[in-house]
Amino acid sequence: MSTVIEQSVEARLVAAAPRMPNIPATLHYDGAEPFAVRMTFPAPATLEGVDVCWTFARDLLAAGMEAPEGDGDVRVRPYGYGRTVMEFHAPEGTAVIHVRSGELRRFLEATSELVPTGLEHLHLDLDHDLAELMRDA
Repeated sequence: MSTVIEQSVEARLVAAAPRMPNIPATLHYDGAEPFAVRMTFPAPATLEGVDVCWTFARDLLAAGMEAPEGDGDVRVRPYGYGRTVMEFHAPEGTAVIHVRSGELRRFLEATSELVPTGLEHLHLDLDHDLAELMRDA
């Protein structure tokens, strides 16, 4: 059984212009890193012209769909019916996107089937991780 889940989502970039362009994004979850979710934006959708990947807590995504969450670089909050706002803060500026909440829920449900929420610690290989840290030291 695969321990990786990838799901494409359609994000809508919030900009000063009236039209909000759609941009592709990919949500990624790896059971070997059970607390983390990654969201990747392809090069054509970024100012730098390179793929951009943000890593943040799965719990942040889940909680942010119900009420505003996040104090750091990634913030999530519900927005009206069926949308979730995600903010990505970097020194270069802030990107704000809307994502369909249903797509996020399907992704979170799939991750919970792989690694149930609250049982992430059972999927960590602390001995391996410690050995890797010691090897690099």
